[in-house]
Amino acid sequence: MSLIPTINKFILLIAFITISNAIEPSFIYKGSGGVTDLVYQNSKLYSATAEGKIDIYDTTSQKLIQTIEVPKIKDFIGDKVASKIYSVDIIDNKIMMASQGQMGYRRVHIFQDDKLKELISIKQSYTISKAKFVNKDRLLISLLSNELILYDIPNSKALYRKQISASKFSNFVLNEDKSRVIIVDESGDLKLIDVKNGKIIKEFKGQNVDNVFQLDYKEGIIITAGQDRRCAIYSDNDKVAYYKEGTFLIYSAGLSPSGKIGAFASDENNNITLFDTTSKANLYKLGHHKATISNILFINEKELFTANDSDEINYWKLN
Repeated sequence: MSLIPTINKFILLIAFITISNAIEPSFIYKGSGGVTDLVYQNSKLYSATAEGKIDIYDTTSQKLIQTIEVPKIKDFIGDKVASKIYSVDIIDNKIMMASQGQMGYRRVHIFQDDKLKELISIKQSYTISKAKFVNKDRLLISLLSNELILYDIPNSKALYRKQISASKFSNFVLNEDKSRVIIVDESGDLKLIDVKNGKIIKEFKGQNVDNVFQLDYKEGIIITAGQDRRCAIYSDNDKVAYYKEGTFLIYSAGLSPSGKIGAFASDENNNITLFDTTSKANLYKLGHHKATISNILFINEKELFTANDSDEINYWKLN
């Protein structure tokens, strides 16, 4: 008896399962440029772009309600160009944005009460790669040199400046209460750090063997997006450590608030795979991305935003 009909039926079954799990975006937001960072708070979506702007959307009405622009900078021939924004964050009514400055240095602005104020100028010679609020008076900053800075906003000074490793900084993510931060660099090793003093608590290694572009940290679960085509999962209690393979460089990854659903950019077609972090089973595949994935942001267990280097942000509602 030939096995070919049985094999063909199996292939069709797998194809059917894959197709049935594919979903369409519920809505597509249009913005001012390629998205570099996303923050969601109180039904508002804050999108940082490569065009030097923060686009703010009301997700209830699904409309763009405000755009904030940082001052342009001069390029090497003296022309004014947009200042790429690397990070955005919000606390109370303060919006923080870290952006490109002159001579390779970066700057930080605070937007509050409809006024834009420069908090950190290029005179401080910071090569800022990422910045996030710890609280209304503290800002956590990572430099390209992999130095971590806890910055006092009211007094405009660094409370500490710690060299984390000799490798080039890649990304960091704070835990839910912002008491700890996980930093990753081009080595692929992760370091859990106490925010108040900058001391390394522990390290996670072995699942990525090259640069990690991005990571997320929710409810004790850590996810990475690796240049080695590996999406690694760790638990901060050391009970879990494994990786899922993609077919291309993995530029972005994210976790649902519970840490039970992971998502990563899984192939060269800019698709995103969602999976169960406990069973490792794939759940959905999200397409419709025009360029390289830059952000995956869950707002709950059933809804998420995905952004890329184009001017579109996809909103997804899972079944």
